[in-house]
Amino acid sequence: MNPIALLARLGRTALAGMAAVGRAALFALGAFSHMLRPPYYPREFFQALLNIGWLSLPVVGLTAIFTGGALALQIYAGGARFNAEAVVPQIVAIGMVRELGPVLVGLMIAARVTSSIAAEIATMKVTEQIDALVTLSTDPMKYLVAPRVLAALITVPVLVGVGDIIGIMGGYTVAVQNLGFNAAAYLKNTVDFLEALDIISSLTKGAAFGTIAALMGCYYGMQSGRGAQGVGRATKGSVESAAVLILAANFILTGVFFSL
Repeated sequence: MNPIALLARLGRTALAGMAAVGRAALFALGAFSHMLRPPYYPREFFQALLNIGWLSLPVVGLTAIFTGGALALQIYAGGARFNAEAVVPQIVAIGMVRELGPVLVGLMIAARVTSSIAAEIATMKVTEQIDALVTLSTDPMKYLVAPRVLAALITVPVLVGVGDIIGIMGGYTVAVQNLGFNAAAYLKNTVDFLEALDIISSLTKGAAFGTIAALMGCYYGMQSGRGAQGVGRATKGSVESAAVLILAANFILTGVFFSL
């Protein structure tokens, strides 16, 4: 291939990527600004709270409990090589609270909620329901986007906290029932080892990941093309983007909190 043509293609790809990032950033700013200004739609907000929060509890709980149990087994097996089996409570606690809890909950929310939001809004666009909202002088950003983003911002940190607790209890159950740990000593070591900064970082990550998940679902839904293929592409793109951004945000936030 001609080197000039290759450079031109790379340049077009880079410019298209930067333009997409810019559009998403402007969309996010618009969503936040609409959250602060009336009119408000409490019915949409509470429906989003139910869908994002309560209905996500089963998948969050199952993910957390199996992860906590598997983590306890892995740490015990690895620690046995260095006669360090006693660190299981501490490592399970810090692993779940600092990293695994927020990240896994964020990815589960991306899989469940982001895809749902993108498919719902994309379908509304395909069936011209969004055009109908505009005709009725209802701002789609205010009616569809702002309530969902606000609900995710509030509920995902709660889900992360619940997931952290369930994950720690999953590790506790495996350690006590299968590995011979003393129950009271396990809980004491867990509580003594965790610090306030660990909990703050976990909940902060939850808020960031929830916001990313909702924003990506809304953004791709609003940008959807026409027809069933457009809905499918919007749904796929929203989940992929949310997952990558959640992992990138986790890296950045981990660096920030470790520097404190």
